[in-house]
Amino acid sequence: METMNVPSRATSATQPRTSEGVVAAGVYVDGRRIANIAIEEASSWRCKPGHVVWIGLYEPDLALLTSVQQQFDLHDLAIEDANHAHQRPKIEQYGDGLFIVARTAQLIQGRIAFGETHLFVGEGYLVSVRHGASTSYAAVRARCESCPRALARGEDYILYAILDFIVDNYSPVLDAIHEEVEEIEDHVLASAITRTQVERLYMLRRDLLRLRNAIGPLVEVCRRLEHDNLPMVRSTMRPLFRDVTDHVRTIQERTDSMREVLAFAFEASLLVGQAQETAVSKKLASWLAIIAVPTALAGIYGMNFKHMPELDWQYGYLMVLGLMLAACTGLYWQFRRVGWL
Repeated sequence: METMNVPSRATSATQPRTSEGVVAAGVYVDGRRIANIAIEEASSWRCKPGHVVWIGLYEPDLALLTSVQQQFDLHDLAIEDANHAHQRPKIEQYGDGLFIVARTAQLIQGRIAFGETHLFVGEGYLVSVRHGASTSYAAVRARCESCPRALARGEDYILYAILDFIVDNYSPVLDAIHEEVEEIEDHVLASAITRTQVERLYMLRRDLLRLRNAIGPLVEVCRRLEHDNLPMVRSTMRPLFRDVTDHVRTIQERTDSMREVLAFAFEASLLVGQAQETAVSKKLASWLAIIAVPTALAGIYGMNFKHMPELDWQYGYLMVLGLMLAACTGLYWQFRRVGWL
């Protein structure tokens, strides 16, 4: 979770006790945190010129969201979306403020777990609301605070930093899946995969599809931040949002590539299995053909008919054994030559 360490220079900073759901709440001037605040104080701080309030919430209840809404005059629909946390990535404008939804992802016990981050951005404030599987934004806050010059750009820079962090955290998930996909590929070429591996292939493809659906709309969100004349997004920030867009598209391409690899691996496993079954069928057919020769000859001379001239031959027994041996040897050689044995 995000911490609330106050810089040593801010001797006048207060340290209020945070309520459940509040991860961090600070006020920044010129990129430096000057105080940690309670939610009820946010409105008075954000109205001061040059002050930016940055609040981080994790799975807040409706009462806490309502308190935040009153401080920043947030729209009812945005609060309703943030409370239910089952939204697709989107960006909406309510008056002079923006409401942005992004999906987060983490790899938990071999499965991709998804969460959501809701961002409220307006004049003098940014509020992030996390739900579900998500890496803490303490690293984002620490990185921004370590570079006051960049953080001094304001709310839109914090918005960029969070979105960039969300997109960057897709990469470890894809890296872990990519290693597993390569192992499956190598195994598929060696032998047919088992039922358990087929189920794993299916689960990976489904998770990657869900990831694709989760990050796809984020391209449009970043595109609007880059190109549309939205409030609180200055033109100087557009190249940074363009960089986020490029990262999202790269993640999309990697996701699509791995889904194709998994599809090829599954098809290859089917082909390998069919080839193995065909090889076994050929071997069985070859040995059946070889065995059929002595079986047929033994069956003929085992019919116990009285008048069978060959039974009176002195060398008839040896001749039949030789015929069996020659026929079986010839068939065996022929099947070996064509690769059936």
